[in-house]
Amino acid sequence: MVHIFLSDVHLGIHDEKQTRKLEKELIRLVDYCQSNSIQIHILGDFFDYWMEFPDYIPSLGQSVLDRFESYNEAMGNNTTFITGNHDFWTLSHLEKLGFNVEHEYVHLQLGQNNLFLCHGDGLNEDQFKLKRPLLHRFIRHPKFVTFYKFLLPGKNGLQLMKKFSNFTRDENYINTERLNNWAEFMFEKFNFDLIVSGHDHVPRMETFPKGTYINTGSFHQHRTVLKYTKGAFELVSWNDSLKEFQPFEYQSKADLNGQ
Repeated sequence: MVHIFLSDVHLGIHDEKQTRKLEKELIRLVDYCQSNSIQIHILGDFFDYWMEFPDYIPSLGQSVLDRFESYNEAMGNNTTFITGNHDFWTLSHLEKLGFNVEHEYVHLQLGQNNLFLCHGDGLNEDQFKLKRPLLHRFIRHPKFVTFYKFLLPGKNGLQLMKKFSNFTRDENYINTERLNNWAEFMFEKFNFDLIVSGHDHVPRMETFPKGTYINTGSFHQHRTVLKYTKGAFELVSWNDSLKEFQPFEYQSKADLNGQ
């Protein structure tokens, strides 16, 4: 079976017109994957901000989620959804749509390849040596989540957190060394052949003596996807007009960041 991995869709980051365009492209991508029996894996930040409350489910991306629900039913497999630093406040809605939601990481065996999948913002287990920034740990803390949900109703709570996220975002800052260095450490300590993440928005493949680190890049910026076929991994771009994957052409960091 063919597998694809994508990250950092950030649904909701654009204005309404661009968001609708991105949603339609995602639906056509899911159509293509279902028609060709391709398994999808989402590695975090699918939404620009997602917060579920007991009495509130965000309306963001509903058409895309509906399409994923029918895809999951047709494929008979739950789509992996590893939450990122923009969509970790989940309860049970995504599971009801057929997603296999994980908040930390996933081990996956594809052929002879042992994969470690995560978003890339950080991991709780000390053994992995990828500590989340203090702000991310604070926002994820159960006591803060409980207090926040008590203090604000769902829609207002989501809007406030989205504004705070936009305020703290720095699209001009790119740091690939953090995840590159971490991946090299992981290969030295653990028996993984490939580590796949997103988070820093720069699509790339970095080869180390004991394994390969692959960053899927930012789908909302570059439409990049990691594709696995017959034992081979390739970074590709989704061409929506042609309804096909094409080889990804690496650019400079400034170009990749839209500068």
